Amino acid sequence: MAEHTADTQLPEVVRELYAQFGAETFVLQATKDDVPTLWVGRDKLVEVLRFLRHVSRPYSMLYDLSAMDERLRQHRYGLPAADFSVFYHLLSIERNSDVRIKVALSADSLHVPSVINIWPNANWYEREVWDLFGIEFDGHPLLVRIMLPRTWTGHPLRKDYPARATEFDPFMLDAAKQDAEQEALRFNPEEWGMKRGTKDEDFMFLNLGPNHPSAHGAFRIVLQLDGEEIVDCVPDIGYHHRGAEKMAERQSWHSFIPYTDRIDYLGGVMNNLPYVLAVEKLAGIKVPARVQTIRVMMAEFFRITSHLLFLGTYIQDVGGMTPIFFMFTDRMKAYDVIEAITGGRMHPAWFRIGGVAHDLPQGWDRLVREFVEWLPKRLDEYVKAAIKNGILRARTIGTAQYNSEQAIAWGVTGAGLRATGIDYDLRKARPYSGYENFDFEVPIAHNGDAYDRCLVRIEEMRQSIRIIKQCLENMPAGDYKADHPLTCPPPKEKTLQHIETLITHFLSVSWGPVMPAGEACQLIEATKGINSYYLTSDNATMSYRTRIRTPSFAHLQQIPSVINGSMIPDLIAYLASIDFVMADVDR
Repeated sequence: MAEHTADTQLPEVVRELYAQFGAETFVLQATKDDVPTLWVGRDKLVEVLRFLRHVSRPYSMLYDLSAMDERLRQHRYGLPAADFSVFYHLLSIERNSDVRIKVALSADSLHVPSVINIWPNANWYEREVWDLFGIEFDGHPLLVRIMLPRTWTGHPLRKDYPARATEFDPFMLDAAKQDAEQEALRFNPEEWGMKRGTKDEDFMFLNLGPNHPSAHGAFRIVLQLDGEEIVDCVPDIGYHHRGAEKMAERQSWHSFIPYTDRIDYLGGVMNNLPYVLAVEKLAGIKVPARVQTIRVMMAEFFRITSHLLFLGTYIQDVGGMTPIFFMFTDRMKAYDVIEAITGGRMHPAWFRIGGVAHDLPQGWDRLVREFVEWLPKRLDEYVKAAIKNGILRARTIGTAQYNSEQAIAWGVTGAGLRATGIDYDLRKARPYSGYENFDFEVPIAHNGDAYDRCLVRIEEMRQSIRIIKQCLENMPAGDYKADHPLTCPPPKEKTLQHIETLITHFLSVSWGPVMPAGEACQLIEATKGINSYYLTSDNATMSYRTRIRTPSFAHLQQIPSVINGSMIPDLIAYLASIDFVMADVDR
């Protein structure tokens, strides 16, 4: 809803924008997440964004950029007329605050200026919006598909695009079409501004991936090589794209939870957390302290399992074979505890809107205590045997190094940002789910290289153990689910006593709860960096728009700026130190 508030009550960034451009330039939108959200005309967009990028204590990070098809939205509450909209989510570490700028577009004029010259990481985000919505960005150097094959027809996140395979004609692949698909995969260096050689020699072009152990998933990176030196490279993603955001439009708010598990498929319930927190903002649900603590404990368990896999594959990629077998054994011990509590291992889909699936089982505390008392000694052994090893240090210290300014410009978050000396962790900076009640440190390093990114994650595991111990020793009593009509599903025992609860239970399970119209975004410090869900409800049982911002997408876009001029083995160490998951990139 657009609103007009006394200047003294407006957020600081809104007052600054009004002072610079005039209040009449903007339409201020109320959201459920309290992020200042302003609509601006296309003619003023770049000027406003440039101002925010260079204002005192600037919004230096383009955290997210995406779009929405507004044509079927019924509850817009006085917002500017729009067939489509593009939003820019900006983050200021100095202010520890965000601002969201939106621009309205009509169907007959789907184009906006590119902002690559303000934020370099806008490149991939703008390509994604073109790919999935068909919105053009004037001035973009190469506006081609990024998630879908070059031969794809249509823009899938438009509302008139089919959402199910049964709505398409049967797929046919004849010989001619197969040849055309293969030809579309051919890499053309000139298209990317690359030369095939110099007057004295030819460059070699090497495909690393999309099927290669060092690529850590279905990821292709084309290297332009002068001998073993990487002259330039082009990361190629989308092989793991499943249309998770499109799926959200056809699932109830509750039934979409298992889909979130498959984004960062090593993150488990860490993926559920930003989604259910965003839905709870829409619904106005306040969860009990016990729910907050259980969620924190299980999220930190998955931070440990994810980091253990990172550590094992990191050491393996630089030549150490033995540790990965020990670390997989350690992960199994953690999964034993997770399974005992949730009933699942990698993808328990255990968090619920308003709570968790069920209360902690009898004996959970003994299993948790045994694990957190056992793991620290194992971490000490890994550091002694592998991390202090001279070969590993030689391969990673000073390799793939970047500073904090570069990290922010490319949207790097998590350990990759903190390894450059930036002390920024959302669990401390913007506590959620009760993290403000826990005593822990934020590990940082200062060299921003492949070695420091590893050290930060090892120390993060130690801090996760510290947090889990506090959950163990201070687990609140109380309910495992909020007593709220939109909690899904309501407590079963109450359905036998109250007819209203019985009706709500039936409707929530069969159709799903109806979330009030509005928008809400929730950022969390996930296993690989900052992850968020930006949800739009149109007063329905399903999401109107679900935007999933993942850290790995930003981290892979940064690769060429860091690795060009280095050697192939340095790239392998760099890929290992990023700690990405392709489902987290492609969604």
